[in-house]
Order: sequence, then C-alpha cells, then structure tokens
Amino acid sequence: MDGDHSTNEESTDSRSISRRPVLRAALAAGVAVPAALMGVPALARTVPSTGGTLELTPECDDGDDPTPAQTEGPYFKPNSPQRTSLVEPGTVGTRLTVTGYVFGLACRPIANALLDFWQADNNGVYDNRGFKFRGHQFTDAQGKFTLSTIVPGLYPGRTRHIHVKVQAPGGRILTTQLYFPNEPRNNTDTIYDPRLLMTMSNNGTTRIGEYDFVLNVRQTPTSTSNPTSTSPTGPTTVPPGGTWTIGTQYAPGTTVTYGGVTYVCTQSHTAQPGWEPPNVPALWRVG
Repeated sequence: MDGDHSTNEESTDSRSISRRPVLRAALAAGVAVPAALMGVPALARTVPSTGGTLELTPECDDGDDPTPAQTEGPYFKPNSPQRTSLVEPGTVGTRLTVTGYVFGLACRPIANALLDFWQADNNGVYDNRGFKFRGHQFTDAQGKFTLSTIVPGLYPGRTRHIHVKVQAPGGRILTTQLYFPNEPRNNTDTIYDPRLLMTMSNNGTTRIGEYDFVLNVRQTPTSTSNPTSTSPTGPTTVPPGGTWTIGTQYAPGTTVTYGGVTYVCTQSHTAQPGWEPPNVPALWRVG
C-alpha cells in the first residue's frame, strides 16, 4: 500500500454552517468579504444536539483545524512541470476538474501558494519514468487554484485518491491526499480520512471536485477589508418587488426573488451587501 495508517476520522454528516464556504463564495463572485467575517471568531461547523446557538472557535478551522496531513507515499517525484492541466493528447479517462482555495488560519486567502499534484492514471498506474499526471501550480491573487485532470484509477490496496503538496510562500509544506465520496473502498482503506473528501458534482461528462485547504499559517486579519478581493459591484439594495433582504439568515432551499428572477438558496448564510443572488452563484441558483 502507498502509505501508513492515519487515525484521523470524522463523520462528514456533522458539517453545517461555517464561514469558510461563505468566504469562498464571495471570492468566487469577486466581491468584498464583509468585515463582520474577518478578524472575529468563526462559527463552529456543528450545531449542538440540544439546539441553541453555535459555539465559537477562534480561527479559520470551521471545526476541522488545519487541513490534516497524510503520507507522501512512494511515488512522489520532485521537479514536476508547472501546469494547471495534466491532460495530454490521447489521455484516457473521465475528465475531472478540481478547484478550490488556499486559506490561512484567519480565513484570509493565500496568494501564490504552491500546489504540487500527482496521481495514478486511468489504470491505477503511476508514471515513475516521466511526469504524466504530475504537475505544480500557484494560487492566484484570490488564493484560488484549478486543476484539469482525470479521475484516477484504483491503485491496489487503496481507494481512489489524488496526492498533493501545498505550501504558502516561505511556509512549511503540507503533504496530504484528496478523496472521492461514495467510493466503496473508502470503508476499507486504512489511510482514508473523511475530512479530505472533495465535494463532487457533474458538468456534462466532466466531474467537478471542490476542496479548500487551510494551512497552519498565522495571519493578522483586518477589520476593514480583504485586500485579495475586489469591491462589490452592482446594486446593494433590493429592487422593487424583490424579496431578498440584507441581514436575513437564509437556509438551503429558501426561495427569493431579485430583479424579477427567482433564486433558490444552496447553503446557509446571512445576506451581506454585495452578496446579491446574481453576484454569488455559490450561494444562490436560479430557481
């Protein structure tokens, strides 16, 4: 097998409200992150079983702590080519796009962070002679990365996974792995950690995986603005006849109207200026 046992286990069923997905949505939409979400304790991701308010946690771990490390395995090779696509002419396999952000402990995105990916091919074989399905890239000014590849084949004794090293500029290297939900071998792989599950969806014949890394990097949040995001654009008040309202707590499935269009909420959040439904597709979809 391609590593040692990891004892990190946690049910993904407990994932609930956290500020990191909301920050991610704001960054993806290119709007400013409200000061209310910067420099203050983050909401814990789980609601107590007895109900009531959410507990507070002092850093951007949303209940996860920094992204857990995992074994490098025997197939890492240094000096991989810099590229965002591992797909080459003649590549066989189901296309996969992995996207996400790299954050520090204060929930601020990290620009120019290094990500070095490597994985097995469609048959579960690693290229040890060359650099097929190996490559590194850097996050953009908003801390975002995008990788074009294929769904890796099954390696003997392991569930489906992608290896990655993540490093903030001048920081320590995090070595870990990303996993796919609903894989039968997740239950038998002794290295598998549910905290490293990607969120998966489909875009035609391409699989879309999302994962945000939190590095153990101390940051000093400000109370005024996030320099890595842009200023809000568009109207910040509800147009006549619209039901979307700033300051309202929205739950998944809630329907609102904005500018004559109906939208359905996709994840819990409190509406903020600049987060109007057409500006944040990660929070609202057209209903």
